[in-house]
Amino acid sequence: MGQAICKELWESLLDYKTEKYVVTHNRKVGLLYRLVQLSILMYLLVWVFLVKKGYQVTDTSMESSIITKVKGVAFTNTSEFGEQIWDVADYVIPPQGENIFFIVTNLVVTPNQRRATCAESDRIPQAWCYEDSDCPPGEPVLTGNGVRTGRCLRSKNMMGICEIYAWCPVETKSRPMKPLLGAAENFTVYIRNFIHFPRFNFSKSNVLNSRDRAFLKSCQFGPENLYCPIFQLGYIVNSTGSNFQELAAKGGVIGIQIMWDCDLDKAASKCHPQYNFRRLDDTFSGESISSGYNFRFARYYHDAAGVEFRTLLKVYGIRFVVMVNGKAGKFGIIPTGINVASGLALMGIASFFCDLILVNFIKKSDFYRNKKYEEVRLAESLQQDLATEAKDSAEQPETQDGNSDEKRNGCECSQLLLSNSFYLC
Repeated sequence: MGQAICKELWESLLDYKTEKYVVTHNRKVGLLYRLVQLSILMYLLVWVFLVKKGYQVTDTSMESSIITKVKGVAFTNTSEFGEQIWDVADYVIPPQGENIFFIVTNLVVTPNQRRATCAESDRIPQAWCYEDSDCPPGEPVLTGNGVRTGRCLRSKNMMGICEIYAWCPVETKSRPMKPLLGAAENFTVYIRNFIHFPRFNFSKSNVLNSRDRAFLKSCQFGPENLYCPIFQLGYIVNSTGSNFQELAAKGGVIGIQIMWDCDLDKAASKCHPQYNFRRLDDTFSGESISSGYNFRFARYYHDAAGVEFRTLLKVYGIRFVVMVNGKAGKFGIIPTGINVASGLALMGIASFFCDLILVNFIKKSDFYRNKKYEEVRLAESLQQDLATEAKDSAEQPETQDGNSDEKRNGCECSQLLLSNSFYLC
């Protein structure tokens, strides 16, 4: 039994299958066949060639440079600073224009700090104590501001705070609910972007090619003015769906995306920058303590006696990240040929699908299956040919001619030789 199965499998490996075309007069299957073909053709023409531009060679290795400059002036009057004018040297960090820049919109100031001993902030749980042993000397307060001195500063019969050696007095104030630099909504940022596609040696900038020096001093970006790179900060933030004053109070991160999608089969003037503004920090945290964006830095100075002091600033603000992406495409015979050949190959799906329906899922599927698939063996074919020829010879009428037997035998032999050349009479 096993040998028979192995023999049959071995013989099947040497079988040759050739196509047999059967014309089926079935309107439903014929209609389905044309619909599938039409769907494939529409996919090829509309999606592959019109939408995805499959006839083009593309270049995504875009080279890009970005220059940013912020402009704007604000006036504040606070108890820490008094009356002060804020310009770009005060609120832009870092001062040089890059693709990432930070604008200060709110801050907490702790002035006149110097190295000394003082009580740790009572908002630090690790600094709470009941006795001096709770404040081992020399150990830092991990989330605090300094190193423990070994003393627990407390009132009688109450929880105390560890004494530390640090920049004193430590920061104790909370973030103002109203942004100090709320006027930053009217500040502007100049974003210059230069791109180059090396494959096609194509370059372009997002700044209008004009010799008018007054253009950049008077224009402002808008949907109808794509080549003016002057953006108002309030416009950028509002385009993300956020409120500028709320964002300025606690800080956040805004992404400015510049997208270049250039069809170089058209004129270079048709390649325009597309801008998209998005909020990149956690917008789902709501009033969570982790929301917003802030950091600290200090400004140092010495008094007349040479003692070093500093002013600590905890700044809140908006971090802008400029991202550039793009691609360029141009007609190429190779991608066109590949996509056309792929589309023609997909046409075979229509035949496969309709054959599947025809021989399996309709009422006369057995009849169509027998017509479509036929197994032919050489030995059986020869036997059938011999039987047919013998039958035809027996049915022929005998002639009166004396040589009739010889002629008949000669005729039969000739027929056999014609049909099977390896048989002899």
